[in-house]
Amino acid sequence: MKKIEVLGKKDTRSGFGAGLHELGKKNPNVVGLCADLTGSLKMDAFKEEFPERFFQVGIAEANMMGMAAGMTIGGKIPYTGTFANFSTGRVYDQIRQSIAYSNKNVKIAASHAGLTLGEDGATHQILEDIGMMKMLPNMTVVVPCDYNQTKQATIALADHEGPAYLRFGRPSVPIFTPEDAKFEIGKADVLIEGTDVTIVACGHLVWKAIEAAEQLEAKGISAEVINMHTIKPFDAKAVLDSVSKTKCVVTAEEHMINGGLGDSVAQVLAQNTPTPQEYVGVNDQFGQSGKPDELMTKYGIDTVNVVQACEKVIKRK
Repeated sequence: MKKIEVLGKKDTRSGFGAGLHELGKKNPNVVGLCADLTGSLKMDAFKEEFPERFFQVGIAEANMMGMAAGMTIGGKIPYTGTFANFSTGRVYDQIRQSIAYSNKNVKIAASHAGLTLGEDGATHQILEDIGMMKMLPNMTVVVPCDYNQTKQATIALADHEGPAYLRFGRPSVPIFTPEDAKFEIGKADVLIEGTDVTIVACGHLVWKAIEAAEQLEAKGISAEVINMHTIKPFDAKAVLDSVSKTKCVVTAEEHMINGGLGDSVAQVLAQNTPTPQEYVGVNDQFGQSGKPDELMTKYGIDTVNVVQACEKVIKRK
């Protein structure tokens, strides 16, 4: 099995901040908007170097989305920044009507997604956002796995015409993608090749999938790990090519089982080649306050859960 090298450890939100700052230097049309969470979104460097292109809108997320939509008419490329809960649940009507429906070139940067927001609890830990955003026509949905990939995705989205949702998180996680890797929207990355089971993961669960693959190898099970960093447009070919070898699949995500990555995989399989599938995700529950690692264990989205799901699905082949 291919060994994945850890290059360091850092939060994915810092990858967004670094990518936005780099974009600011390259593209004068890039602007930043934030709803009173500049530090949390790591937008400080952009704000300090390009104050004329940074707009602090305060706790007025709906207004921020409307402002961003309007800015695109003048050729600007706005990146809005706030927590994932406030980037979607609080402003879904504005996104649907002002951004998606009219296909405005707004990039919605959503931090502190999922359970790993931690101690702020259920009111802030949105677990439905991938489903909400992927259902919107014209919307691209990207969920990168580490600091480097989040930076790359942030930069790549500036060249993508149309609305996009970029989901990332708060905790420090391993960095394992190359700093100079090219980010291709809609093209999944096969990180580890295997023959017994396919693991399709996104976001923080990609590293958990890698850990699971290592543990499975010790048990004589060969797992293929796919980083499905783009949920929409979805790379169906990557899934179909993989399951043609393994004949079974596990999906892993820091999101509700309903409506997320697992549903996208299931739809592809149902339409093309019905295949045994197990889901690692939050099962129809709200989160609660706690430390990120403890919450991942409690809600069944940790490494051990990926291992168990793989062992279970292999028996169903």
